[in-house]
Amino acid sequence: MTPEDLSAFIRTSLEQAIAAGEVNLDPADLPDVKVERPRSREHGDWATNVALQLAKKAGTNPRALAELLKGRIAGSEAIAAVDIAGPGFMNITLNAAAAGELARTIVEAGEAYGTANVLAGSTINLEYVSANPTGPIHVGGARWAAVGDSLSRILKASGADVVREYYFNDHGAQIDRFSKSLLARARGEEAPEDGYGGQYIADIAQQVIADELAAGRPDPAGLDDDAAREVFRERGVNLMFAAIKDEMRDFRVEFDVYFHEDSLHESGAVDAAIARLDEQGVIFKADGATWIRTTDFGDDKDRVIIKSDGDAAYFAGDIAYYLNKRERGADRVVIILGADHHGYIGRMYAMARAFGDTAGLGENLEILIGQLVSLVRDGEPVKMSKRAGTIVVLSDLVEAAGVDAARYSLVRAAMDSPLEIDLGLITSNTNENPVYYVQYAHARTCAVDRNAAEHGVRRDAFDPALLDGEADEELLATLAQYPVIVAQAAELREPHRVARYLEELAGKYHSWYGISRVTPRGDDPVSPVHQTRLWLNDATGQVLCNGLALLGVSAPERM
Repeated sequence: MTPEDLSAFIRTSLEQAIAAGEVNLDPADLPDVKVERPRSREHGDWATNVALQLAKKAGTNPRALAELLKGRIAGSEAIAAVDIAGPGFMNITLNAAAAGELARTIVEAGEAYGTANVLAGSTINLEYVSANPTGPIHVGGARWAAVGDSLSRILKASGADVVREYYFNDHGAQIDRFSKSLLARARGEEAPEDGYGGQYIADIAQQVIADELAAGRPDPAGLDDDAAREVFRERGVNLMFAAIKDEMRDFRVEFDVYFHEDSLHESGAVDAAIARLDEQGVIFKADGATWIRTTDFGDDKDRVIIKSDGDAAYFAGDIAYYLNKRERGADRVVIILGADHHGYIGRMYAMARAFGDTAGLGENLEILIGQLVSLVRDGEPVKMSKRAGTIVVLSDLVEAAGVDAARYSLVRAAMDSPLEIDLGLITSNTNENPVYYVQYAHARTCAVDRNAAEHGVRRDAFDPALLDGEADEELLATLAQYPVIVAQAAELREPHRVARYLEELAGKYHSWYGISRVTPRGDDPVSPVHQTRLWLNDATGQVLCNGLALLGVSAPERM
């Protein structure tokens, strides 16, 4: 019996009690019955507070309602015991056969175990990374890449239609500084004071020159300043962005849409968004500029969208971009931003409300803020990249640790907490290395499979009642939590919950492996116990594989 099965059984028991006149409730008022793992295993396999939720509406006290439900629930062959605790909590213990049946359920479900349809029919536009195309992805951007991609997988596993989007900032002063930096390096000059440095600038400048000469065009470094900057702007940005795409693809991060900021201004989308807000009555003019009255919607001050010189403020592009996403069919727009964008939340949420939308977790617009990443090696901070010169970039991390360790390390901590990655730890083959610990557990399940095949142990018999040892029960209980963890990770936008769960599961499996034999000793015959434990071993391997896939991390069969 899975948690979902138990939840449905309790709800059915409530509906039967209502139909029998034992409970004074309208069936339409029944909530989804939630079951959770008790803090102590001594309190049973699962617990629910549904009696506390419904007692007031039913005109009774929680313990009385719990006792009534106990009489119905305890009659099931799958239930070994039901105990009432405190003011009306119900602690439920499954019998060994019902609990053990989960192993077969998982194996037969395969990759589908842990997926759900709770977000079915919902289209979520998820924007992450969106680094300016003026340099390599830094480790902070790498964190948003790992978190964003993992979140997209988790949301898809929960039934949502996810559009993964990268906002290509190809409009504004940072691109001008980039083109000036390329031109300066091409001419052998120092970069402008507010420009970009690093070896990558020299590499791109030389590639632009080589491409222009190969196409039969003159050396752009020899053109007048305006013409030269235009060539380096167009060619350089394209080369930089191509490099970013390759870097993301090598990091197992893909996007469905690459949206160009320039298109908002060229297409008239900015003017159209402002006109829409004007219709809402939230636009006003003052001091020669055009403003949006965001204070009416929770912002700390009103915002300029068209400056007094007639140029669009950066916020105008944000407004047009949000409206564009909604018009493309997004029910929810989720944006992952770095810590330096915390001040954006108030104005962005106010903007969404000005359009008549909602803002916040689970609403039309959600903004997730991530904290910074730092790297250490041998106790000393890693401060700069050989390529970028001033910052540590994604390629440095991948070169040092590999994609699996890099992705896992970036996603296993809550995104809103600063993260320090110890390169020595995440590249070690020890149990202290979380990604190694989890991957080794999966590899061990595969080794058990190979050994079982050599000894003639097959999954052609299954008696779930034989999974009655304490280690069996602990492992089964942890496996049962996986769909709940995935659902929580999707609802709260917290992929790190999956990683931490996998570490817990790996620990339970390693303990189970130490005392549970899947193959017979010596000349002993293969027994139903061996065959049934093989199901449990394979169920564990499947869940580890499924969870690692949600994080974009491989599940090796040998290590």
